[in-house]
Amino acid sequence: MMNKEKKKNYIEEMKGFFKKTSSILVTHYQGLTVKQIDELRSEMRKHGILFKITKNRITKLALEGSKYKKLENLFTGPTAVAFSEDAITSAKILTKFAKKNSNLKIIGGLIEEEPLSVEEVEKIATLPTLDEARSNIVGILATPAQKIISILLAPGSKIAILAHAKSKKT
Repeated sequence: MMNKEKKKNYIEEMKGFFKKTSSILVTHYQGLTVKQIDELRSEMRKHGILFKITKNRITKLALEGSKYKKLENLFTGPTAVAFSEDAITSAKILTKFAKKNSNLKIIGGLIEEEPLSVEEVEKIATLPTLDEARSNIVGILATPAQKIISILLAPGSKIAILAHAKSKKT
């Protein structure tokens, strides 16, 4: 049982988490072992994501006056929350873990001020992360440059053959 001071500290801590993050995904973890929860936390920590088991009644008090007030109805049962700046990575890790461990259930979330259903969280999990998107763009931009360089480095006869073939097409 928490005394008033601990409750007050918990509420302030949760308010801090709500203020600092742009995405929150809410899960039910009933049936997971401590080892499984630790594995999930460890994986999330690697990506800068905080996965915290919550006290529902007190967390609802922390939600008061925050932009995440819309989440209040999700805090029933054994609840754990993923606090992150990168919703895509968070969703990917949680959906991957939920597929391997049926006891983890994603029940919803919020990005900025937009509520997310379970289906929307699953769709977000299929999107490329920021790093993946950047590498795709670099790959797209680099391909034409590589072709130009390979043409320029080719012997003169190959360039003449290529130019002759192009002139026949037009």
